[in-house]
Amino acid sequence: MNIIWITGPLAAGKGTLVDYLVEKKGFVHYSVRAFLIEEIKKRKLPIERDSMREVANDLRSQYSPSYIVEQLYQQASQRWENAIIESIRAVGEVEALQQHQHFLLLAIDADQKLRYERAISRGSESDHISFEKFQAQEEAEMHNTDPAKQNIAKCMEMADFTVQNNGDISALQQQLETFITNFIS
Repeated sequence: MNIIWITGPLAAGKGTLVDYLVEKKGFVHYSVRAFLIEEIKKRKLPIERDSMREVANDLRSQYSPSYIVEQLYQQASQRWENAIIESIRAVGEVEALQQHQHFLLLAIDADQKLRYERAISRGSESDHISFEKFQAQEEAEMHNTDPAKQNIAKCMEMADFTVQNNGDISALQQQLETFITNFIS
């Protein structure tokens, strides 16, 4: 069993990575976003990026910095199949998960303007924002010293492998194949 964890900034291509690994390599997908949306619905909050950050930070503060990803890890480890879990956003998550036998962190990044254009084109409920709001949301998630809060920049530094997603889908897939060849047994 291999469990790949994905980190990266907004609209870098995490979903595209997931789709490739699920469709081409048979991985099972677990989503922090889906987990948070369920919690947001329970709390009757609007389904938007700010709610996701607020709820995630609350759960991490209330239970542990790795609470959300530990819940997903438990689900994945019970199935004993190759799994991909996205998205890691807090240093406390990475530090806790590094203690598990099946931990491999993959980071993905792309140019900010390109990521914004991708976010707008995918049209999810949390992506209908201005470029300035996109930048502000990203800044709120990139650097934080609290291990229970988002620090995507540090998580990316801690990754085992990083792919740059500034090209087309075939360039991304080629980088993924290199990752699989070098890291997946």
